[in-house]
Amino acid sequence: MAIVARIAALLVLASLAGVAAFLLYAPEHEQPVALDVRSGANVRSIARQLADQRVIVAAEPFIWLMRIARKDGAIKAGSYEFEAPLQPLTVLEMLTAGDDTQLAVTIVEGWTFEQMRRTLAGVGELRHTTDSGTMTDLLARAGVRETHPEGLFSPDTYHFAPGSADIAIYRRAYRAMQARLEEMWAGRDADLPYATPYEALIMASIVEKETGRKSDRKQIASVFVNRLRLGMKLQADPTVIYGIGPTFDGNLRKRDLEADTPYNTYVRAGLPPTPIALPSAASIDAAMHPDPTRYLYFVARGDGSSHFSTSLDEHNRAVNKYQRGH
Repeated sequence: MAIVARIAALLVLASLAGVAAFLLYAPEHEQPVALDVRSGANVRSIARQLADQRVIVAAEPFIWLMRIARKDGAIKAGSYEFEAPLQPLTVLEMLTAGDDTQLAVTIVEGWTFEQMRRTLAGVGELRHTTDSGTMTDLLARAGVRETHPEGLFSPDTYHFAPGSADIAIYRRAYRAMQARLEEMWAGRDADLPYATPYEALIMASIVEKETGRKSDRKQIASVFVNRLRLGMKLQADPTVIYGIGPTFDGNLRKRDLEADTPYNTYVRAGLPPTPIALPSAASIDAAMHPDPTRYLYFVARGDGSSHFSTSLDEHNRAVNKYQRGH
C-alpha cells in the first residue's frame, strides 16, 4: 500500500508539474496572430484555434485552465491580436477582458489604398514598421502576391494592442479580403464576364465608387456586366478620376475623358488594370450577383439614386431631365 501511495503522490506531482509548465510556457510564433471570436463560439473551438496558430502549446490544458478559473463562460466576442509570445494566463485575461483592452482603427469602404496607408501612419499607438520602406517591401511583408496594392485590403474596424506593428493590420486586412473574395467567387453567378476573382474585385471597386445608394449596387453592376458582354466601353467616371490621381480638382473635363490612360474606360475597352478602391462586401456581392437586367446606361438623379436605361435615346432624355434640368 505504501508503494501505491508513493506512486499516486508522484503522479499528482507530475500532473502539477505539467500544469505549471503549461502555465509558464509561451510558445514562439513568427508573426502576430489575429483571432476573431464570434458571439456564441464554444471554448473548445477557441482553444483549438489558439493552439493551431501557436498562441498556446495545446488546446486541452487551456480548456482545463478556463474551467478551473471559471472563465469558460466569460470569453468575449471580438477581434484579438497576439503579437509577443504570451503565457496562457495572459491569453485568458485578454479573451475575458475583451476588446476594451485594445484600440481600434477603421478602414472605410471606398477608400483608396493611399487613404488607408495615411490613416494607419497617423495612428500613434501603432509601432510603425512600414513608413520608410518601399511599396514592394510592404506588400511582401504583408504576404500580398499582387504587385499593386489597390483593392486588396478589406475595409473594416481592426482592434489591436497598443504597440502592435502596423504590418499586422495590413496582413489581417489582406487575409480578410482574400478569404471573402474566395468565398464569394465560389458562389458567383454563372457566365459572368470575369476570368479571375481579381477581375471581379476590379468590378466591385467600380461599383463601390459609382454607388450613391446601396440599393442600386446590383443594378449598377448589371450595367457594367452587360457592357462587358457586348464589348462596349464601360465609360465609368471614377476610373478616369483614379487615373488622374491626386491632381484631380473635382472637375472632370472633356480632355480628361479623351486622354489615353490605362484607367480611362472611355478610351479603352474592358476593365481597368487594377481595382480603384477598397470595395465593401456588398459591392463584391453585387459584382458576383448582378441583377438580371438589360440596362446599358445610368445617370444620377441628384438624390443619391440613379435612373437606369436600356437605350441611348432614353438615357439622353434622362440626362436632360436630371443633369441639365430640361
